[in-house]
Formats: sequence, C-alpha cells, structure tokens
Amino acid sequence: MNEFIRHNAVFIGLAIGSGFALLWPMLNRSASGAANISATEAVLLLNRNKPLVLDVRDEAEFAAGHIQGAKNIPVAELTNRLKEIEKYKDKPVLVHCQKGMRAKTACSILKAQQFTALHNLTGGLDAWVEAKLPLVK
Repeated sequence: MNEFIRHNAVFIGLAIGSGFALLWPMLNRSASGAANISATEAVLLLNRNKPLVLDVRDEAEFAAGHIQGAKNIPVAELTNRLKEIEKYKDKPVLVHCQKGMRAKTACSILKAQQFTALHNLTGGLDAWVEAKLPLVK
C-alpha cells in the first residue's frame, strides 16, 4: 500500500484537489442558503447578471448612502413586503446591510419563501466602502 501511494502521490493529490474544487461552491454557502460574496464578486454580479440589490438597513441608513439602484426594505419589514420583490424569486438577488448580520437574517427569510439565487455581500456596505466602491445618496 505504501509503495502504491509513493508511486501515485501526484495523482492522489490531483484527485483530492479536484474533489475539493467540486465541493467548494457548496461550502461557500452560508447557513441562510445564500452564497457569500465579496465586494469585488458583487461588482461582477452587478455587471453580468443585473440582480435586484436589496438593502435591508433602516431608512435613515439607506438615505445616508447606498449602492446605486438598490431597493430598501428594512429586515424588520421584509416579511410583510415580500410582494414587492416576488418577481425576483428565480433571479439573482444581492442582499446587504451595514455589516452583514441583518442580511443573513433577510437571506433566511427569502430562502424560506423559495428565492433561489441569493447572494449575501460579506461584510455588508462597510466592505463595499472599504473596497472604495461608489455610493449614491
């Protein structure tokens, strides 16, 4: 057995690496059922897929600055306002708050309502600003 491993170490390493690469997308999903993406990945999503940008911060935070084109539904109102975004159930949705905690809650709510293409901005709007990406007021 040791001789087999020694002679085929490269192939064994490739098999393990390939398996990990196949599992990575599943591991990158949070418990809320949304893919966690960085600010840079969010920009790619915005440019390629034109998702609904759902800002779940409160109205005062939203007014102070938000991602262009974002729809503001505070997480506390999300359950009662689902009809407003129902048409996005099978389309990409980028969910964010200020730091990331409220967005995780929002993603759980949306996942329970059968939204299928959820993306959670890791680090929230703070990460967006840190990446020097633009906000509108």
